Amino acid sequence: MKAVFMGTPDFSVPVLQKLVDMGLDVALVVTQPDKARGRGKKVLFPPVKELALSLGIPVSQPERIRKDEDFKAQLREIAPDVIVVVAFGQIIPQDVLDIPRLGCINVHASLLPKYRGAAPIQWAIIKGEKETGVTTMMMDAGLDTGDMLLKKVVPIAEDETGDSLHDKLSAAGAELIEKTLIGLEQGTITPVKQDDSEAGEYARMLDKELGHINFDQPAVVIERLVRGLNSWPSAYTYLNGKTMKIWRAKALDRDYGGENGRVCEITKNSMIIQTGMGALEVLEVQLEGKKRMDAAAFMRGCKIEKGMILG
Repeated sequence: MKAVFMGTPDFSVPVLQKLVDMGLDVALVVTQPDKARGRGKKVLFPPVKELALSLGIPVSQPERIRKDEDFKAQLREIAPDVIVVVAFGQIIPQDVLDIPRLGCINVHASLLPKYRGAAPIQWAIIKGEKETGVTTMMMDAGLDTGDMLLKKVVPIAEDETGDSLHDKLSAAGAELIEKTLIGLEQGTITPVKQDDSEAGEYARMLDKELGHINFDQPAVVIERLVRGLNSWPSAYTYLNGKTMKIWRAKALDRDYGGENGRVCEITKNSMIIQTGMGALEVLEVQLEGKKRMDAAAFMRGCKIEKGMILG
């Protein structure tokens, strides 16, 4: 089976490796253009490009697929049996979707039709889901609306973070793409249309403002936000006018009363903050300009007093 792979970030890498391990003829890897990052503006390759080059697979990085006729002609010349797409980062036009014999197969990090969109991993945690998973689907012109092929359920642990769930779902996607491609080639998979009435919330793109903690919310809601946005863009508040990221916290079924956001208790290893319902035990933080550290170490170097207000 001849394949073209489209993907960009770390999440995509295990699926590309799986295609190679299966013995597929991966004729081309398509990824986003290189970007300059960091203070030195060093140009970095996307993770998928790094793997492709290490495997000796040709790489294409079109700025905009929709308008790149030379790229489309290249795909037609390759004539792939399948195009596998994982977190590529561009909308794929219909004239590209129509090229492969078996279609364009997407690996999406949710149990569709729930959490269509750009950030399904983080939103599943933020919204308090007990399980999520990956879905393979036939791509169409819509956004995550194509017919579903196979699913794999992944439980969400009580201490799950965006990072840890990312890694679990990435590995699950690699397992699922193998079963999907074998099933499609053998004709044993029947595509199932998505029921829009079950779609639920759209997993919109993350931004830094989303991480701004509102202490009027219940502690359980804030704790899920902290876990879901770990490691990017992170949940944060303000301490004496400086940004303070909260990396780890625990929701307590305990009300101290008084103003929400108030430091209402200081323990050996944490500071406890009043919220709109219950309290938030803060266990790991990072003050602006400082390293990430546990709350005990932080409080040894930064004076935190009962009654201080965060936010």
